[in-house]
Amino acid sequence: MNEEAEKLLTKINSPSDLKKIDMSQLPRLCEELRQYIIDELSCNPGHFGASLGVVELTVALHYVFDTPEDRIVWDVGHQAYGHKILTGRREAFKTNRKLGGLSGFPNPHESEYDSFIAGHASNSISAALGLSVAQRLADSPRQTVAVIGDGAMTGGLAFEGLNNASFCDNNLTIVLNDNHMAIDPVVGGISEYLVKLTTSQTYNRWRNKLYRIALRMGLIKESQRGNLIRKGNSLKAMLTNQHNLFEGLNIRYFGPVDGHDVLQLVKIFRDIKDFKGPKVVHIKTKKGKGFKPAEESATEWHAPGKFDKNTGERIVPAISKDMPPLFQDVFGHTLVELAHENPKVVGVTPAMPTGCSMSFLMHEMPERTFDVGIAEGHAVTFSAGLAKEGLMPFCNIYSSFMQRAYDNVIHDVALQNLDMVICLDRAGLVGADGATHHGVFDLAAFSCVPNLTIASPMNEIELRNLMYTAHLPGKGTFVIRYPRGKGVIADWHKPMQELPVGKGVCLKEGTDLAVLSLGPLGNQAAKAVAELETEGYSVAHYNMLFMKPLDAELLKSVASKFKQVITVEDGVVSGGFGSAVINFFNDNGFCVRVHKIGVPDKFVEHGTQEELYALCGMDKNGVLDVARRILKETNH
Repeated sequence: MNEEAEKLLTKINSPSDLKKIDMSQLPRLCEELRQYIIDELSCNPGHFGASLGVVELTVALHYVFDTPEDRIVWDVGHQAYGHKILTGRREAFKTNRKLGGLSGFPNPHESEYDSFIAGHASNSISAALGLSVAQRLADSPRQTVAVIGDGAMTGGLAFEGLNNASFCDNNLTIVLNDNHMAIDPVVGGISEYLVKLTTSQTYNRWRNKLYRIALRMGLIKESQRGNLIRKGNSLKAMLTNQHNLFEGLNIRYFGPVDGHDVLQLVKIFRDIKDFKGPKVVHIKTKKGKGFKPAEESATEWHAPGKFDKNTGERIVPAISKDMPPLFQDVFGHTLVELAHENPKVVGVTPAMPTGCSMSFLMHEMPERTFDVGIAEGHAVTFSAGLAKEGLMPFCNIYSSFMQRAYDNVIHDVALQNLDMVICLDRAGLVGADGATHHGVFDLAAFSCVPNLTIASPMNEIELRNLMYTAHLPGKGTFVIRYPRGKGVIADWHKPMQELPVGKGVCLKEGTDLAVLSLGPLGNQAAKAVAELETEGYSVAHYNMLFMKPLDAELLKSVASKFKQVITVEDGVVSGGFGSAVINFFNDNGFCVRVHKIGVPDKFVEHGTQEELYALCGMDKNGVLDVARRILKETNH
């Protein structure tokens, strides 16, 4: 990259600086911005391919629209790194996803240029429509743009937003970033011609002029505007032999457009930005654009970790047979085993086959594996339909995404007491993805729902045994939650066995204090208990394994021996496992003081898992601090 281009990005500290650049320099700016993202992410990992694919779009939007007065709502936010860099956060981008640094997603608390939170897919159209309508009611000239990918368009919320936008008075611009599948086939010259024609200022000036003349002459009424758009869309469809969803909803459609031609994008956005009514600009892009390895393998380069920016070689830590596996891989391999043994076993996931390792089953038994797209509610209800007909679905959804399917679990699954398994991957504090992705609410949310069995394994072997137990006939609906990352047992591939439902395990006897843990944080608790032993304290440790039903016999035994109990969980303490233990003691007349360790009643920021555990007092040292304080008070 030449010296002049290198100086270009350093001059831009806000979109107002961007507008000072001559339009002819925008392609060079795009090259520099793309290289800056590559340089930074090679050593400070983040979401890679998506942001490279929308560099030209990002530059064009900020060049044409007057942000932050005009609003840009990004869907999910994986694609918003360029947006952050151009909006005054270029130097701060070095702290991306680090504790105390920039969030990996747009966040209004971080910058006025981030119009809306963007961590979960498919919400951009609904949110942007709300912004647009609010601006209209305030008689504000502000423009609103929603940027949504074709993947996020598979979510039901996106279609709900589209439907509302089609009949609600608004001036919303929707940019459909299509980097995988086409909505309309490109049919050559006539399609390209209509893109130029329907976005040109001359065409639209005459179109609007004729419309106003017809209004004055009484030939049409303002209320007939939707019918006119529909007729115009029908004419275009007849000429091009194309039909699409947007025009069927009376939303003006422009495209498809080359999303990597920044000059064409600028022209189109300038031409249509003041059009009245909702409109869709359909752009075609390539994930990982400008970095060949990412272009050739979009899935692998979605979030590749560290890599050599010159060779494209990913810097992956060496994997040894002596190292514990990822929890998700234990799930994936175990599911394949169960599917071989039981022909009724099927797998369902909302667009996460690789992320949750259901790709293992998809590879071996594609006919029994269902990726339903980014549609968590549908995934649950679809699984319920499979279960109703006698199959045994394993529905795997990240814990934070399962929040979207809460009603589906209650109405479509629990009410019917169906035999099926819901696996919540990424439960607990997940690390650098931050507050939008921490899976900390599931225990509190689902513990109050009847007909659910809720369990959390402390290690890989328990995960296998829970999956085996859950798939046996007559077990009802099993919810199994497990964390992101590695477990603790390298030799995990043991024969599976049925576990007694609702039974915990005493890992260590003691007399001074009892620690009750649920899930993988029990390993931190075990380390703390062992250290307390070296200090002369006798602390009991119980692995509860089940949140619902609680082990009543074990808890009664604990209450008869101890007046002070610590509960440890990787979830919110408000309404979580510790709260359930307190309720049990109160309901059964036991006077036991319970000290809850878990996620506090606030949204936790991003950082490494280890940093966040320490921040929330949930690691070994956190357990030690609470235990020592209790033991010292007791001894006094």
